[in-house]
Amino acid sequence: MAPKNRIIIDTDPGVDDVMALLLALSASPEELEVAMISVSYGNVPLQKCLRNVVALFHVLEKEMAWRQSTGKPGYNALNAYKPIVAVGAQHALENEVLVEDNFHGADGLHGVHDTHPHLSPAETWRSLFEDTPSSSNSSAEPPSYSRFFTPSKTPAHKEMLRILKEEPENTVSIVAIGPLTNVALAASEDPETFLRVKELVVMGGAVGIEGNVSPCAEFNSLADPVAAARVFALTSLVPSWTMPPTIHGKSILPPYPAKLSRQLKLTLFPLDITTPHELRQGLFNDKIQPLKKAGSPLAQWTDTFMNGTFAKIDSVLGDGHNEGLSLHDPLCIWYMLTRDDPAWKTVPALEDIRIETCGQWTRGMHVIDRRARAKPAGKDSTVQTHPEDPMDAVTMDEVPGDTMGWLSVRKGNRINRMVESPGQDIFAGVLLERVFA
Repeated sequence: MAPKNRIIIDTDPGVDDVMALLLALSASPEELEVAMISVSYGNVPLQKCLRNVVALFHVLEKEMAWRQSTGKPGYNALNAYKPIVAVGAQHALENEVLVEDNFHGADGLHGVHDTHPHLSPAETWRSLFEDTPSSSNSSAEPPSYSRFFTPSKTPAHKEMLRILKEEPENTVSIVAIGPLTNVALAASEDPETFLRVKELVVMGGAVGIEGNVSPCAEFNSLADPVAAARVFALTSLVPSWTMPPTIHGKSILPPYPAKLSRQLKLTLFPLDITTPHELRQGLFNDKIQPLKKAGSPLAQWTDTFMNGTFAKIDSVLGDGHNEGLSLHDPLCIWYMLTRDDPAWKTVPALEDIRIETCGQWTRGMHVIDRRARAKPAGKDSTVQTHPEDPMDAVTMDEVPGDTMGWLSVRKGNRINRMVESPGQDIFAGVLLERVFA
């Protein structure tokens, strides 16, 4: 039976990224197929993010053996599908590298590789992703855990495009839970192939609340606002209107073609909805500690970086804060598992959300026009001079003085922002039950 959803996960593991990957890989073969894991820089530099992905499969191999010996179920999809793991961008398109190792630790997982070296892959894992010279020992057996994924030596954005080109249109979704650099590179190289994607799900931004790395910006957006702006522009009828301006005289990527066959369907999960979906330390330890004592490698591994994260939250917020770990990235995977549930609610109408790329204090900010002003296209004032051309649907869409096109339906972005889930109070339990069975 074919999976209900096929996805590419673009990620920069980090703690909540790893939990998102575990949630996706714990799905049944009928629910979800992870066709590819596209690795980006982000929480820590690229090679450390890649190491965390490889370590995840190394741990899951041990976990599956332990579960088989104890009669416990889980991770059957790893026997049904073999995701590609591809290496992406090392840095943002135009900005300095922004990392979150102050929060996630120098390795992205609160030192788990040092505290549990037996749960970390040998350094030979690097050869899986490198072109091996003929003079080297290329006959060495690949590590046993690599049977669960296909390492690629092709850049991640090119693998992304290959999958979208080879698979039927509207059958593969991309879940982007890191900086949008890899996604922007794919969209720039071949926009029409990229637009074959069924849906782009983005964890990023803060629309109506404060940011988490600046007063107004969320980490993924601030890490590469130019990439985010370019991707968001593909939701517009006229992408050129919301493309980021060039700061250094020349953009690193070319403009999109003047005419594209369709607009991108982008569903946004900003901090507004992800932050309230929390996992509390007590609930986590109630689940994990008995499994750890019973010998679960996955429980031992996750215990280190999850409780390391809870300790970091305590140190940042102080005693009595009564906050848990926000499940930003896993929430996007839950959506992919349950996207047909009517309890998922988006904004009533697509929103014109734009990304600030130049501001001294506002870089990465998600800007939305909150002025209660009428838009001409909302009235009966449209003219279509070429009925066969959907891009010509709105011609009387101008307001004097509105040089930025905020009052234009034609010129703005069209973002499908998620505002409600099937239950922020139940998600932590769902996550723990699926991941740890």
